[in-house]
Amino acid sequence: MNKTLSTINLIRYVVAYVFITSGSLKLFSHELQSVFMNLPLPAPELIMYVVILLEIGCGILIAINKEVKKATIPLLVIMVAAILLVKVPILHTGFLQFAFAARLDIVMLALLYILYNSHHK
Repeated sequence: MNKTLSTINLIRYVVAYVFITSGSLKLFSHELQSVFMNLPLPAPELIMYVVILLEIGCGILIAINKEVKKATIPLLVIMVAAILLVKVPILHTGFLQFAFAARLDIVMLALLYILYNSHHK
């Protein structure tokens, strides 16, 4: 039996790690919660808890290889919203500052896209 770690499984574990960690940090970090509360969103506290639930829940689904294709969709939406709400406003300081601040978001978008396309269910 081949026990090597495939590339797609490595991507799944890395993506799951990032989102589970991100959701958990939002849940327990008052600093991150206050940043979220200052975003131009209606009902930011409710949206924050929905994002936390989605990040942790979808991260777990991806980690255990269940409903991966469906789990990537809300995470893709979260990443696009994060770029638009948090990273795009940094553009006024310069493109390089934006590119640096958005680097993880862009990598996660690419990895989520790979996961979405690699699961056929």
